[in-house]
Amino acid sequence: MKLSIIIPCYNGAKTLAAQLDALAEQTWDQPWELILADNGSSDNSRAIAERYTGKISNLQILDASAKRGASYARNVGVAAAQAEAVVFVDADDVVAPGWLATIGEALQQHQAVASAFDYTQLNSQKEQEYMKGNQAADLQQLWYPPYAYHAGGCGLGVHKSVHHAIGGFDEALRRLQDTDYCLRIQQRGIELKFIPKALIYIRNSESWQGVFYQGRSWAKYNTWLYKRYRGPDRIPRAWRKYWLDWFKLARRLIRQGPTYKVVFQLGWQVGLMQGSILYRSDPAVVTGNKLTPKLPTSTTFIPSTHYEHQSAKNPQVHP
Repeated sequence: MKLSIIIPCYNGAKTLAAQLDALAEQTWDQPWELILADNGSSDNSRAIAERYTGKISNLQILDASAKRGASYARNVGVAAAQAEAVVFVDADDVVAPGWLATIGEALQQHQAVASAFDYTQLNSQKEQEYMKGNQAADLQQLWYPPYAYHAGGCGLGVHKSVHHAIGGFDEALRRLQDTDYCLRIQQRGIELKFIPKALIYIRNSESWQGVFYQGRSWAKYNTWLYKRYRGPDRIPRAWRKYWLDWFKLARRLIRQGPTYKVVFQLGWQVGLMQGSILYRSDPAVVTGNKLTPKLPTSTTFIPSTHYEHQSAKNPQVHP
């Protein structure tokens, strides 16, 4: 077995079939398997997956319900994987034609790889506006110290030995476990390689509530990452920038109304304040500065002590 593809799934019935259809159409001249780690779905996700046992060879469906969260489901999938290389995809996105062979070949040359994202295929023009450029042409980069490169969890591939060396995904983190995972990979001196031809179609949230929640949770956990990895560096005048951003957002809301982008930014501002209070840190305000990465080497993994219960109301699909 050359490659194990792992899908963490929690109540993904509305979108799972589209992802499985796309994977069933993939071809590669090397043996591969698909592992669906069911994180305790209460819908018919498992039944949908079972219909593909004849369409996708080497399909495993695992019970990963002992602990809620995509991190736990991914770690369970890795433990069951037969291949040395694993790659994670999400139940609500869709791999593009040719993705499997491209990412599989890349993992034969590199220890850690990231796919490219496209936001045009699965989203309306309005839904694209707040997230259309992320990881489309290159790796993402933190705008705060340590300015490190990172990638989304969907399409992220590693050698299993790397996954074990860094302690796997942090199961205590509610969001941005993929960013934390990428930073710990690079702390080991391992390069994260962007594979532009390994394309994945990303699905954005369709609801105002979902967009607000995504903005809020990402901002809160970026503040946690900022405090954990920044070292002695700080964002200059962070609080001044934070209150100025509120003023700019209020003007934009009056001028444009509640667009997806405005709602996302509203959630972001709320999340920055929540994160600052919860983690006793300056907010990780967006500065536009992307300096040379300064991520110190480390071989020690200290799991987060902060845990948030994942509810069925806000299932964790994207990290």
